[in-house]
Amino acid sequence: MPDLVTIRARRSAHATPRADALMHASAPRAVSAHLIAQGRQLLVPNGSQVYELDPASYAAIEAALGSGDAAVVDAQLEALGITAGARIDDQPLDSAPIRALSLAIAQKCNLGCTYCYAGQGEFGGDAKNMPLATAREAVALLLADASAGERVNLAFLGGEPLINRAVLQATTVHAAELAAARGIAIGFSITTNATLLAAEDAAFFERHGFAVTVSIDGGRDAHDAQRPFKSGRGSYDRVIANIAPLLAAQRRMQVSARVTVTPHSLALRDTLDELIALGFHSVGFSPMLASPTGAGEMERDDLAAMLEQMVACGDELERGVIAGRRYPFANLVNALRELHRGTHRPYPCGAGAGYLGVSADGDLAACHRFVGDAERGFGTTTAFDRSAQRAWLAARHVHRQEPCRSCWARYLCGGGCHHEVLHRGRHACDYIRGWLHYAIGVYGRLLAARPDWFGEA
Repeated sequence: MPDLVTIRARRSAHATPRADALMHASAPRAVSAHLIAQGRQLLVPNGSQVYELDPASYAAIEAALGSGDAAVVDAQLEALGITAGARIDDQPLDSAPIRALSLAIAQKCNLGCTYCYAGQGEFGGDAKNMPLATAREAVALLLADASAGERVNLAFLGGEPLINRAVLQATTVHAAELAAARGIAIGFSITTNATLLAAEDAAFFERHGFAVTVSIDGGRDAHDAQRPFKSGRGSYDRVIANIAPLLAAQRRMQVSARVTVTPHSLALRDTLDELIALGFHSVGFSPMLASPTGAGEMERDDLAAMLEQMVACGDELERGVIAGRRYPFANLVNALRELHRGTHRPYPCGAGAGYLGVSADGDLAACHRFVGDAERGFGTTTAFDRSAQRAWLAARHVHRQEPCRSCWARYLCGGGCHHEVLHRGRHACDYIRGWLHYAIGVYGRLLAARPDWFGEA
């Protein structure tokens, strides 16, 4: 492990001019408007509306923002005819029907990842597998109030879920049969380290149309340093060998790569190109913001270096789209989809609302990352605690979070990952705003150059 002097030297070596400029330009100036100079774009957080302004209108909004007076900004928006009733108020969701569950079907793992939020897969407790009876109870809960024509999703996580392969397969078949009998569409997904994948798994996942996410942290050196077996031996070669039949088989299923980014794995553009070349359907990056031991957590300089790399990846996606070439950089593809839809939400995700995590013992949690957290439980698969759900939804509403209430990105970000915020705070806000600011700029350019792409993406 490098010492502090080495870490400081490494960080100072990263040149981040675009990231620094993005973080500066994306600093909040008003709660009701945000400007992107390149392209003269205006984002109105209410409804996540994006406008391209003429020079005079842009100058008027810029002057209003420069006044520092929210009333002046709102008056200028009204003068331009950009007004609408608030799309999101202070009222939290009262309750939400469950439409997605993730099963910690194996609270154990064969890897010793340096940053694992699940404490080497065991969530701070004993290593265990989920019994089939508990998995069936979870399926019953998922389908309990779903109606014909609706869609639900069942995810398998761990630990490493393939340690409990027999229960995973039996649960999938059981859930598929029950859902089909009731006219409910059901999707399946799994997140796996791929070290236990077998050829028959590829056939099973393809048959049931799984969305498969493979955790892989870059090339051999970066991956082996962060994701070794518990013996200390690297796992990269095993992963690459095991995913080959999976990637070859994907038709109904889609196989994506999820890369956890730490201060030691910041070569994102190289990683992205390598994983795309392997045949992944999409590739996404997630910064390590909160780990149980603090290992691998990203600091401000690391996040700036990551943003610099994310922008380099985004530039390549933009070039690819204009040239008619597929470049499946999931972070930007998803951001562009949300901007095009006008996504606006008071929560960052469905955790604690339509989505819950289930422990191997059948305890319900706000999401898969809160498994084993007794303070944030939601009862069990046979006794769902809706009062706990309502309390969670009231407390986590973005209007009750600071400094989110006054941030222009609040309805795109939703206040940040609940688990990361509750365990470490909001030290990634500059990174998130900088990324969204950049994505809005790309959105405007692609909407002008390739409007047809948004119907395909």
